[in-house]
Amino acid sequence: MPVVFDPETARSLVGHIFEAVRGDAIYRSASFLTGKLGQRVAGENLTVFDDGLRLGGFGSRPFDDEGVPASVTPVIEQGVLQNYLLNCYTARKLNLRTTGNAARGVAGPPAVGPKNFYLAAGKDSPQEIIRSVKNGFYVTDVIGFGVNIVTGDYSRGAAGLWIENGELTYPVEEVTIAGNLAEILNHIEGVGSDLEFRSALAAPTLLVDGLTVAGT
Repeated sequence: MPVVFDPETARSLVGHIFEAVRGDAIYRSASFLTGKLGQRVAGENLTVFDDGLRLGGFGSRPFDDEGVPASVTPVIEQGVLQNYLLNCYTARKLNLRTTGNAARGVAGPPAVGPKNFYLAAGKDSPQEIIRSVKNGFYVTDVIGFGVNIVTGDYSRGAAGLWIENGELTYPVEEVTIAGNLAEILNHIEGVGSDLEFRSALAAPTLLVDGLTVAGT
């Protein structure tokens, strides 16, 4: 059935996309997006950027932790996978150029981290998206770690509100939403206009058609 993710829970979906385009996952063939560069992996209404130059952004910086100047990297443009996110090591492993996504912790070599990684806003207001759903689930919280980036299998506990005839009705909790990330990316029917940056990962309201919702 249709499932609407509010911006906070949609942000978790964007986080899964980031994990799937990290260079270390790609060269290990540990992502469902391995080998998909230049191919259509989502609907035409989906565009994702990693922007290190965004004014006032939580992840903005002049250069990454290997000294590579910050830039704007289109990750998915109108559904087509354009770039993986790379540091110098993963770029060499894939015979590609770094995207300036090196992130260093207190110890150890640089990993791959996001700058300002976000799904671009659409034209529909959250209210319009909800009104378009006759019978569905509006998710305000997701629980658990049931996501396999290798296969794309997605299964998480969820809570929120039920939608009937385009209106939010009664609260729902202790249910499971399930699907596959590859299919989810191709079944995003609505992208909200309510994009706000509250962290380095951001997304607007999203309507996904065809997720399995189960509970007692």
